[in-house]
Amino acid sequence: MARRAAPPLLFLLLAGSLLLATPALAADGTIVFTTLGRSRYAFDIFALPIVPLSSSSSSRAAEVRLSDGASVNYNGNFAPSSDSLLFVSERNGSLNLYISPVAPSASDPGSRREALEVSGSPPPSPLLPLDPIALKDRPSLTPDGEHLVYVSTAEPTDAPRRSWAAVYSTHLPSGSTRRLTPRGVADLSPAVSPSGEWTAAVSPGPDGWGGEVEDLHTDIYVFRTSDGSRRTRLILEGGWPTWADESTLFFHRRDSDGWYGVYRAKVSFTDDGGVSAASVERITPPGFHAFTPAASPGAPGLVAVATRRPGSDYRHIEVIDVSTGGANACFEVTRPVTPRVHHFNPFISPDGARVGYHRCRGSGNGDSPLLLENIKSPSPDTFSLFRIDGSYPSFSHDGKKIAFVGLPGLFVVNSDGSGGRRQIFSGNAFPTAWDWKRKGVIYTSIGPDFASERTEVDIVAVTLGEDGEDSNISIKKLTLDGHNNAFPSPSPDGKWVVFRSGRSGHKNLYIMDAEDGEAGGIQRLTEGPWSDTMCNWSPDGEWIAFASDRHNPGGGSFAIYMIHPNGTGLRRVVHSADGGRTNHPWFSPDSKSLVFTSDYAAVSAEPISNPHHYQPYGEIFTVNIDGSGIRRLTHNSFEDGTPSWTPYYRKPEDVGETLQASGTCAFEDCHWLNIVDAKADGIMCGRHR
Repeated sequence: MARRAAPPLLFLLLAGSLLLATPALAADGTIVFTTLGRSRYAFDIFALPIVPLSSSSSSRAAEVRLSDGASVNYNGNFAPSSDSLLFVSERNGSLNLYISPVAPSASDPGSRREALEVSGSPPPSPLLPLDPIALKDRPSLTPDGEHLVYVSTAEPTDAPRRSWAAVYSTHLPSGSTRRLTPRGVADLSPAVSPSGEWTAAVSPGPDGWGGEVEDLHTDIYVFRTSDGSRRTRLILEGGWPTWADESTLFFHRRDSDGWYGVYRAKVSFTDDGGVSAASVERITPPGFHAFTPAASPGAPGLVAVATRRPGSDYRHIEVIDVSTGGANACFEVTRPVTPRVHHFNPFISPDGARVGYHRCRGSGNGDSPLLLENIKSPSPDTFSLFRIDGSYPSFSHDGKKIAFVGLPGLFVVNSDGSGGRRQIFSGNAFPTAWDWKRKGVIYTSIGPDFASERTEVDIVAVTLGEDGEDSNISIKKLTLDGHNNAFPSPSPDGKWVVFRSGRSGHKNLYIMDAEDGEAGGIQRLTEGPWSDTMCNWSPDGEWIAFASDRHNPGGGSFAIYMIHPNGTGLRRVVHSADGGRTNHPWFSPDSKSLVFTSDYAAVSAEPISNPHHYQPYGEIFTVNIDGSGIRRLTHNSFEDGTPSWTPYYRKPEDVGETLQASGTCAFEDCHWLNIVDAKADGIMCGRHR
């Protein structure tokens, strides 16, 4: 094939103008994105009896499953009567709070049968309407059973990088809902006192979220459950409050020694409604992590905690007896039963007989049964929304296939999830984009991700066989110098590919020949001592969108910019304030909007309450290319990213939720719990097996 000349700027400009004369694509279609690890959680709520320290471990091995194995179920809590379970579930494409009866066998230490087997598997009941679409989390019922207190992200804030999370109370008989968190403030992790009169919650404070990945540096506030009044800051630097009685509050904190510890605060109330912490003391010594505590008036002197012990790769549930003098005694709950599984966020029944938690309902590692999952779209008549178990997904231009990467591995799957994933390259590849004109051609980059400018990464074109399957695959290298060439995106006329490269010592954008690569011609598009990356060429040919830190080079903050293929018209589209990140832009089919991922809505939960996420930010948004009309599409406490958009509308019912099997546990715990050099000078809490 003859070499092509480098694309003259005038030609590129004219090509974009000619493409505008082609029929416009509709703005509807399908958006697909990834959520780090989420497809592999398969969480269910489980419970074990709390037994005396003198009892043998064998009598404690009567674990029962309290939730029904459908979708992902987590952050449970018992209703005040102990005969019902409150929990969060992501079934039916939406996140909501549910209530389910708990069978009597769940509190019988001699029973090995699952609670749902005994109770006839009654379906759980949603407690709140599905609309508006929002995260709903940390449910509690007041003692009368009429008011549900919880976190929701239903109402946006008036500034970027401010959390939408706030505490609400819904009167279940009438459906009337009251916001308990003041406007302009964020609250997380609410806990209702035994009387129902007070609620404790944690807040990042008036300055909001500062981009923290590990600790949010929250303070604990107490306010009246009825209306949010008498709001008082009770504890500096604390998280995850829980009430043992009306004047005793437990919480966790990460101290200067590096260990998470659990603390007890004695709460004092005055006749005029004032609240103060009369005393605060640490109840777990350094030497191991203890966090997300749970107490109950029915178990005086006992506190359930999640722990990470030195030498263990798993978090487990333990119970601390704080009623003894001197060193507090601990006994293990979950390790003797399921030693190689992570256990999260314990809660104790009101009668003190059981400790609940959520864990993966399966065991071992491997591929998840969930490949594509419906997510409730805020505009279901306009576009559908799906999560995929993979990264950097992109649709073929006939809408029939999706390419994605597994870090490592490059895969192709039918766009309805059928047929299973087919690996077409086993090495590390990122991201993916299909050629507009040549059927079965996928552009990607091969080499380490998150690497420096001089790291060897090259762009390749992967061509599937004539049948579009994984037979007769060919791979052609398009870049020549190997200096971190990545994020290829082809022009809609099929002639050019825009990509980022570190060949100059900085990551900037370049355009090269689509078929012959650099050998067919290359031209620099942007230049400067910053990082321009994650580029996407618009379907009408007019624009290239990309993420860049050019407003603060090296500062870690990224915004989304657009530029014409001829290098003119550079402008910033959206930014989530100083220090914020907006990344992975992808054009809508009509080129009038962008879908992207961002920390624009800050965080919605304490990071330690979840499995590991590299960033506790990342929701999916859309924005008009003029920067107006920012719209949030996803609401969860995980890390969403790498979205793409196709004009083909895939009906939600065409891609059913498939996470009904036993599930696997192929995810990691929070990396910052892996302390190897922290001081461990303290008496380890006594352990009884």
